[in-house]
Amino acid sequence: MLLKRYSATLGLAAIMAAASAFALAANDANQFPFARLGPPDAPVKLYTVERGEGPPVLLIHGFGTNSFTWRHVAPDLARDHKVIAVDLKGFGRSDKPFDERYAASDQAELLAQLILDRDLHHLTIVGHSFGGGIALLLALEADTRLHGRIAKLVLLDTIAYPQAIPVFFKLLDRPVLSQVGVRMAPPSVQIQMALRIAYFDNSKIGADEIEAYAAPMKTAAGKHALIHSARQIMPPDAEQIAARYSTITLPTLILWCDHDRIVPVEIGIKLAREMPNANFRVIDQCGHMPQEEQPEATMLQIRQFLGTPLDQ
Repeated sequence: MLLKRYSATLGLAAIMAAASAFALAANDANQFPFARLGPPDAPVKLYTVERGEGPPVLLIHGFGTNSFTWRHVAPDLARDHKVIAVDLKGFGRSDKPFDERYAASDQAELLAQLILDRDLHHLTIVGHSFGGGIALLLALEADTRLHGRIAKLVLLDTIAYPQAIPVFFKLLDRPVLSQVGVRMAPPSVQIQMALRIAYFDNSKIGADEIEAYAAPMKTAAGKHALIHSARQIMPPDAEQIAARYSTITLPTLILWCDHDRIVPVEIGIKLAREMPNANFRVIDQCGHMPQEEQPEATMLQIRQFLGTPLDQ
């Protein structure tokens, strides 16, 4: 049973390989969507979609997805916030260089620079799954170079502690098997299988999701980013990072699906116990992606946390 769960976890991570940000309308988005970040000798362009005015909210997607995952959430938040949805390096429309710098720490470094370059203050960071792990790393920087910039955290079904590595991640660590594995089935088939693991109610899976998430899997660069992100999904210093969560004093909302087969709800309970200003809430009737499967319930919790009513 445990092996089956971990295999399913890996299948999700492997197959949900990035999507496009089609859900955010172009006429509402920023005119120059690419942020040029990283060292001068190896710059990376991250795709961002910015809309709305007010206190800023940065949306960080999970492993293998991208800003498409916020299609139900971003427009509502943008009614009274400046919402910035970003495609992480290697996913969506962002650059997918043929290097190996795809760890959570690499992603956090780029997003820290984005926060500084956009001069964001009173920022709320919303992170899902792998993106939640990146949000935690950014929060650990809140008292140093990001001092005074991050105000609140929202963590959705986030990775946080060392876990057993799923079988498929181990396969991705082998050069030949990893290349074969990401080419075994058509991307649309892989995405459909992944969403069936991630969703509690499979009837909510639509053709738009499948089409959007499958597109970037067709490129060599997308496959490279997927493989090297998977190989570094669990940082070698994960226990040392986790030991510092108690130092994060930011007001934090931790939301978890009641039927998460990817990251068990026990992870969220443990995290809420260790973070001094965290509130833990459960979203009913959803799997691993509350922002997609239960967007109204998710927005209700987020708006209550931010102090803005849903019907404002």
